[in-house]
Amino acid sequence: MASIQLSTGAHMPLLGLGTWQSNPGEVEIAVTRALEVGYRLIDTASLYANEAEIGAALHECFSHGKLKREDVFITTKLFSTHNRPEQVESALRESLSKLRLDYVDLYLIHNPVAFNDDMSAQDHKTTVVDTWKGMEGVFEKGLAKAIGLSNVNEEQVQRVYDHAKIKPHNVQVEAYLYFPQHELHALCKKLGITFTAFGPLGSPGRVHFQNPSGAKLEWAPAPNPQEDPIVKKLAQKHHKTPAQILLRWLIDRKISAIPKSTNAARIKENFEVVEFSLTADEVAELNSVESRHRLFYQDFLKGHAEDPFKNERHTK
Repeated sequence: MASIQLSTGAHMPLLGLGTWQSNPGEVEIAVTRALEVGYRLIDTASLYANEAEIGAALHECFSHGKLKREDVFITTKLFSTHNRPEQVESALRESLSKLRLDYVDLYLIHNPVAFNDDMSAQDHKTTVVDTWKGMEGVFEKGLAKAIGLSNVNEEQVQRVYDHAKIKPHNVQVEAYLYFPQHELHALCKKLGITFTAFGPLGSPGRVHFQNPSGAKLEWAPAPNPQEDPIVKKLAQKHHKTPAQILLRWLIDRKISAIPKSTNAARIKENFEVVEFSLTADEVAELNSVESRHRLFYQDFLKGHAEDPFKNERHTK
């Protein structure tokens, strides 16, 4: 499996299994199936409330000698209720207990906006730079082999980088055909930070998401990238599905993609992107697509100085 190298020297697979919206009762089976197919990157978060089932799948795999711990790259995330630096270690230790692991390969700040413990109010005193100090602590203790940021903008990445004793190793953000993140990706490459794309297929399941307050979100209409004429043309040319073209485009940009699925056939189909590549001209053709639609504005972040999308909200 192709990988990207973090500044720590570790290698992160360029294709992984995303587990957002993978519910108890199905995610353990999905992770087991993914590992059997060949996935070596599993992405989760405390917010997803599925770390314990993922931990059960990992424990079964490792304890029966199917794989070694060092064979699998595990990412999880710190949620906003624990963004205060003194809370980072306890939050990660809770995740590790559920995952039945001694360490994670990558720990991310899930988003830069801090909230109080029950999400009833924003914490306006804690900045993302403050949170980063706690992240450095868990890295130094070996609880996380790499640390990074998620749902951030260019200014925040640069600010954390400038203030960091331990520079970020990875940034994970929404990235797909109609929101390719060219500028942020270029900054990360310049700074030596690897890049991960969530929602790489345009997140068709997003409409079922409940935000942390429990309120149902209203989603602005956005075109389906799997219906894009260029994607469909390339799918026919390569005898692949549109989804496989979208994933391969990210991988050929050296971006780690983490499509979510609990469907065994789709998990296998997504992994088959390792069997082909796009040409440089084909990547450039997809890069040139002009439609721009951010899908995840995360309105519960509004009103905080660290809201990463505050300068975009007027264009929604």
